[in-house]
Amino acid sequence: MRQPAGFVKSGAAGDNAQARAMTRPKANPFRRKLESLVPLSAAAGDHLEEITTIYDSHPTRANLVPREDMRGGRLVLMEGFACHYRTVAGGRRQIIAYLVPGDSYDLDTALQNRPDHVMMALTPVRIVRLARAAVADATQDHPAIAEGLRVAGQVEEATVREWLVDIGGRPALERIAHLFCELELRLRAVGLAEADRFDMPITQCDLADTVGLSSVHVNRTLQELRRQRLITLSGRTLTILNRSTFQAMAGFRPDYLRLRETI
Repeated sequence: MRQPAGFVKSGAAGDNAQARAMTRPKANPFRRKLESLVPLSAAAGDHLEEITTIYDSHPTRANLVPREDMRGGRLVLMEGFACHYRTVAGGRRQIIAYLVPGDSYDLDTALQNRPDHVMMALTPVRIVRLARAAVADATQDHPAIAEGLRVAGQVEEATVREWLVDIGGRPALERIAHLFCELELRLRAVGLAEADRFDMPITQCDLADTVGLSSVHVNRTLQELRRQRLITLSGRTLTILNRSTFQAMAGFRPDYLRLRETI
């Protein structure tokens, strides 16, 4: 299957050193993520950095939370891209969320609800596993951290609603454009997007499994976005050429991301 020039092929994630470097924030992404949602004192921010210094590395396509893992706590993505997905009838995969650096996952809630999905690395990743006690201490000693995690949870729920609208109510062009608008702002919040340019290590198959389209349809849609000079794709780097026009075409309103500053 032919892929548009400049779009990462399935299985190519992790092969491009320059693109990998773009997924590495210049500052602690967990701190930056929560600071993008709520004001944090210097002490609260420093505490977040102190508890996220020990991490594990995992390769592309690794299952980050095996079903037999019952430790709980909170998982924090520090570098790379990951996703949550479910397997539906016929063995097809449906991606239900993306995680970028700074995002975290409440493992205790997952245990209570008997996980019905998989958390998978889309690129080589580094994650921090915070024990229940570490999370409890952080939120008790620094109420702003607790508030940041609460708001982050609300943003996750709002994002799920937006994705439902994407799949059920937007045509292909707007559907993919809306996702790109969202990713650009989420990455910008943690210092991973500059001048409307960001790393896009998501394969064409990943996109298809996210937006409910075939790979062929995704291919044609990306070609059309490029033909209209709304985006460029070079290697694993996506550039939005005219953000206001692109957002208007996608029907994108960033309010649901709850960012304190929308650049």
